[in-house]
Amino acid sequence: MKQLVRLFAGVFIIAIGLMYFTSYLNSSNGYSGGDTLTIYNWGDYIDPDVLAEFEEETGLKVIYQTFDSNEAMMTKIEQGGTTFDVSIPSEYAISKMKDEDLLLPIDHSLIPNLGNIDPRFMNLSFDPDNKYSIPYFWGTVGIIYNSELLGGKTFSSWNDLWSDDLRNQIMLVDGAREVMGFGLNSLNYSLNDTNEDHLQEAKRKLSNLTPNIKAIVGDEIKLLLAGEEAAVGIVWSGDASEIMGENDKLDYVIPEEGSNLWFDNMVIPKTARNLEGAHKFINFMLDPEIAARNAEYVGYSTPNAEALKLLPEEISQDERFYPDPEMTDKLEVYQNLGKRMLSHYNELFLEFKMHRK
Repeated sequence: MKQLVRLFAGVFIIAIGLMYFTSYLNSSNGYSGGDTLTIYNWGDYIDPDVLAEFEEETGLKVIYQTFDSNEAMMTKIEQGGTTFDVSIPSEYAISKMKDEDLLLPIDHSLIPNLGNIDPRFMNLSFDPDNKYSIPYFWGTVGIIYNSELLGGKTFSSWNDLWSDDLRNQIMLVDGAREVMGFGLNSLNYSLNDTNEDHLQEAKRKLSNLTPNIKAIVGDEIKLLLAGEEAAVGIVWSGDASEIMGENDKLDYVIPEEGSNLWFDNMVIPKTARNLEGAHKFINFMLDPEIAARNAEYVGYSTPNAEALKLLPEEISQDERFYPDPEMTDKLEVYQNLGKRMLSHYNELFLEFKMHRK
């Protein structure tokens, strides 16, 4: 009898263990149910207090996972072995995901807060009528610099980066579109240019920048620039805002030739399991108070016109991060160049990086 009891006890313990293990696997792989919502986002790209408030308001448990590139995010969703209810890709990735049938249409009738979005950021070329995506944040790529480390030097043009007095002073983000983009912009070409002569010209010009480049890095660029390990950086505007918050000697400029205007939008991947919860989350994030708090935490520009009214004037009136129409007219959204051309951009960028060595 005792052996039978021990046997049943052992089976019970194994069953409980399997239950918890299965739950862990489901969570780690993004599987959601009616009482959970799995969000797939960039790192440090939402106010944790906002997530906690969403959980409290809806009763849903949020499983939050992060990615560090659009490509990594798309690959994981495309493989289909994981389930995410909401993801936040960039515009060219949204275009690609639409083409590859990786997104579900969004029911606008379930998102009454959609009316808070500035019309300028709706119905853009990468998603006409916002059938598959809803604006989350937007921003630019530009130059951040520490004038005190450079004897009072300032910047207004991409071409200022090639100055002889900047030797070993520049840090670049490790991104092919960003680096090839400013190389093309410095020659007054489009950052979506596919002309081979123009691309080779941009690569040669970037190679001439090599003596001025101290490092090509990832997220650590924020700590390095704030810590004055270099005087100049090519960064996204939100990162610039965060860096400047750590070191007020730094300034940020969008070069006069133009630059990238990027958008990160909320989407519902095709493998989502909690459609109701996904729509609730998107609508929640468009609430003006929530969007304003999130914008202050993240540091990027909000497309939410009603939220913008709630932000302090030193944020909402700062044209470095909310540029006027004259400047935004010079900015370009990254287009989906297709697999072949995107691979070519990556090859040219890799050749540039190898040339530095």
